[in-house]
Amino acid sequence: MTAEHDISFAAMGSHVRLLIGEPGPGLPPAATAAAEAQSFVADFEATLSRFDRESELSALNRDRRERVPASPLLRRAVAAGLVAAEQSRGLVDPTLVGEIERAGYVASRAWMAPASLAAALAQAPARRPAGPHHEGRWRRWRVDEEAGEIVRPPGQRFDSGGSGKGLAADLLAMKLAGYRSFVVDCGGDIRVGGVEAEVRPRVVHVEHPLSGERLHAIRVSSGGVATSGLDRRIWRDACGRYAHHLLDPATGEPAWTGLIAATALAATALEAETLAKAALLGGPARGAELLCVNGGILVHDSGRVQLVGSLAGRPRVRLPQPDTTLEAAA
Repeated sequence: MTAEHDISFAAMGSHVRLLIGEPGPGLPPAATAAAEAQSFVADFEATLSRFDRESELSALNRDRRERVPASPLLRRAVAAGLVAAEQSRGLVDPTLVGEIERAGYVASRAWMAPASLAAALAQAPARRPAGPHHEGRWRRWRVDEEAGEIVRPPGQRFDSGGSGKGLAADLLAMKLAGYRSFVVDCGGDIRVGGVEAEVRPRVVHVEHPLSGERLHAIRVSSGGVATSGLDRRIWRDACGRYAHHLLDPATGEPAWTGLIAATALAATALEAETLAKAALLGGPARGAELLCVNGGILVHDSGRVQLVGSLAGRPRVRLPQPDTTLEAAA
């Protein structure tokens, strides 16, 4: 593979990494494309952060009107969240803002050291699959593209956290589609593309959430891969109980389903992110069903690793050279 421009920076409560190969005809150099991509990510975060009172998303959540004018990016983000809810049958629900705040996730925890996952599992309640919210609030949201507005019942709020990084990776992939190779890694939501990757697939290493060791390597020639897990954002709530950011919509409480991580492959990063979250929330049986079509990985509470679908019959591949390695993290 030809030399690539490689850039990493902090954004969206995580790290973003871009690998960009040679430009196609009429496209700017890879370094220019990387700078433009970094600027786009900054605008994306400024528009959609739940933790920034000045963001457009925060303004939407404060607005008491039923119909609210919204920028194209905010409309795109809301539409992506609604698609994720639809595809996951309500497991990935973007309307649980009040519930996630009650669980203690009011401000960004991006650079805080997480609590011990092993200790949290030892004290967690009985395991059960998550389910959809009984009201299905997300079904009452819609995007009116003709009017340039978001429509929802007054007082309902939206959280882009369940789909934001996947959407960002896919939007950047669209901008980089003319380059011979590219990888967009938005905090572990990864999108791979370019003609060179079709010939020499990327190797993505997946980390074990308990040990941090590499548990498997996945070859990706195009499309998305994402991991959802409990280990990166886990804390004690006001009552001293362990909590995390993946809620059971049916109860509004952190979900303890018997799984601690799920990795999914799909055509896009957003689809992979949705599948990974839905698989973890659905628990071992439902998770395996969701991942069997495109392939994926489940990590159980015990630490057992389960390869699913197309990955189940593949031998482990050898470690790649450092410049072809990406980590898939929660």
